[in-house]
Amino acid sequence: MAKGKINVQTENIFPIIKKFLYSDTEIFLRELVSNAVDASQKLKTLSSLGEYKGEVGELQVEVILDKEAKTLTVKDNGIGMTGEEVDKYINQIAFSGAEEFVQKYKDSEGANAMIGHFGLGFYSSFMVSEKVEINTLSFKEGSQAVQWTSDGTPEYTLEDIDKKDRGTEIVMHIAEDSIEFIEEARITNILNKYCKFLPVNIKFGSKTEYIDSPTGEKDEEGKLKKDPIEVANIINNTAPTWTKAPTELETEDYDNFYQELYPMSEKPLFHIHLNVDYPFNLTGILYFPKLKKDIQIQKNKIQLYSNQVFITDSVENIVPEFMQLLHGVIDSPDIPLNVSRSYLQSDSNVKKISSYITKKVADKLNSMFKDNREDFQSKWEDINVFIEYGMLSDDKFYDRAKKFSLLKNTKGEFFTYEEYNEKVKETQKDKDDKIVYLYTNNEEEHHALIESATNKGYDILILDSPLAPHFISKLEQSLENVSFARIDSDTIEKLIAKDEEQPSKLTKEDEEKLKPVIEEVAGKERFSVDFQSLSESDSPMQITEAEFMRRMKEQQALSGGGGMGFMGNMPEMYNLVVNTNHPLISKILETKTDKKKKQLIQQATDLALLAKGLLKGKKLTEFLKRSVDIIK
Repeated sequence: MAKGKINVQTENIFPIIKKFLYSDTEIFLRELVSNAVDASQKLKTLSSLGEYKGEVGELQVEVILDKEAKTLTVKDNGIGMTGEEVDKYINQIAFSGAEEFVQKYKDSEGANAMIGHFGLGFYSSFMVSEKVEINTLSFKEGSQAVQWTSDGTPEYTLEDIDKKDRGTEIVMHIAEDSIEFIEEARITNILNKYCKFLPVNIKFGSKTEYIDSPTGEKDEEGKLKKDPIEVANIINNTAPTWTKAPTELETEDYDNFYQELYPMSEKPLFHIHLNVDYPFNLTGILYFPKLKKDIQIQKNKIQLYSNQVFITDSVENIVPEFMQLLHGVIDSPDIPLNVSRSYLQSDSNVKKISSYITKKVADKLNSMFKDNREDFQSKWEDINVFIEYGMLSDDKFYDRAKKFSLLKNTKGEFFTYEEYNEKVKETQKDKDDKIVYLYTNNEEEHHALIESATNKGYDILILDSPLAPHFISKLEQSLENVSFARIDSDTIEKLIAKDEEQPSKLTKEDEEKLKPVIEEVAGKERFSVDFQSLSESDSPMQITEAEFMRRMKEQQALSGGGGMGFMGNMPEMYNLVVNTNHPLISKILETKTDKKKKQLIQQATDLALLAKGLLKGKKLTEFLKRSVDIIK
């Protein structure tokens, strides 16, 4: 038996590692299982190259739990190590990486993101162990099996042992403060999280399965009886769907894999299979879920892997924010297992990956639109928010998406921006000769206004996504000579320029006589009275709110302003449009008694407020009582 001391400056390196890595303690098992998988795959490679002539057999990594002995073992039948290799890779290379780690991070926060960078895969076992043993036998002919042991100090023992089977066992004697790691459920959860798709079988204990009775015995219903058998509990799928060629797969395969990733989830709308090998390596599958209108951003739904080893489901530095509305898997060996956020933000490969994914998603949407527009339109309600979000946050995506981004009107018709421009460019212009896109964000609330505008030959768009206030402003900046006006932002007569103006039944003197009375009843601190010459069939009074001011408030609320800031400090102001051609306005003008005149004005004002959804509480109660009195 040989004893030795690793030549390091830090006397007790492991408590320091443990302190820094504590929040991610469970990562030790991922590191050890990944190392075991690497050892297995290396043997397979050497065999294929003819450098190993022996029998490879069935390669497998086994995780063994012994609650009584308080040990956790990771065992493989891969290449193994000789005594010299243990000394080189464990005592020298890996341990020097551990010391470098400590020297660099002993006075800083956030060191837990950097294990792999320093070759600490094996030494992460000391985060949970009071002692670790390595039992290993090299694949090389005539090798002697050895055991390396350390209790977490720079001192170790290395001795020959009697081990017949090729490969390596890492035996961890679990420390008292990490006793959770001898619980079967805890280990199962970690393996399912990090090792679910590793390319070599990972065995953890056994499970019971039922097979048809070999004796042919039948039950009372005449069916073959099922006999229980114990089989190896293989926790991983070694050939997940994303590793296969798209030509091998059907839609059902993709849908089944989605259920494997997100059990009990609603079926996705469609998928995108990613596969690129230059200038970086990347595979994966992204799914479009049905997105809710309230834009519940379900982050942590895209899983990032490196060579089928799970890294993280926090992919904010890998894909653009709007892409985080998607679900699925991205696998790239060009992203190391353990990296810092600053690394992800600055790495050129990561930036290329982000750009590639954005382009691939845009190309997929464009091909869907071109190949089957009707089907694309049927999915529009579910993907609209995603496309708006992408166009708002990524200029390159905007340029690609404007070919397939759609506008929908109240008749259920869909248009590209170019098509819609052609439809309304001659009939819907304002006094400045800008094309006006009329829209509603609530068909039910604006029903009367929509009906009135439609009857006059105008087209109304539905823009009801939560991002609409910002998205409309983006489109106004990007589309040439176009402005957007919500149907209740003013009267149609003001929004759309007409060759001939409707003559008014009231004179300027009549308006000047009525205005102060209406302002007194309605409240001039809240309403700006505006006399307009409208059709007799239009309402006697109408509440409008300037497009610019209302949209600014909506944008601030959406951005988390919550009524604070400049817009939040401004009082709510509306325009009270008085229809000078409505018979009720003429009747009010002719009414002799002030009491009756004010009652009619109040009733007309309240009707306008009711139509706008602004009549509430005490005012609504008074309106209802007054309405009954008028009817009586």
